[in-house]
Amino acid sequence: MKCVICHGDEIEAMKVKEEFAVDNNIVYVPVQIPVCKNCGERYYDRRTMQFLEGIEAKISKKEVELEEIGKVLMYSHATS
Repeated sequence: MKCVICHGDEIEAMKVKEEFAVDNNIVYVPVQIPVCKNCGERYYDRRTMQFLEGIEAKISKKEVELEEIGKVLMYSHATS
């Protein structure tokens, strides 16, 4: 298989984190998919897409328990 973006032939199955935005939070969902080692292009099959769509629906309906792994903080510039 050749990459459709860079035409490289180094595509390997890798574990990646897909991101879903939920309110002000980001939820990571790990999946294993083919990824071009040259440019990073990701390739999703139908089964993986259906899995991710199902997880996204469950997250939006709060049907899954999520583990907190960190926090994102924002500096609020106060004027004097």
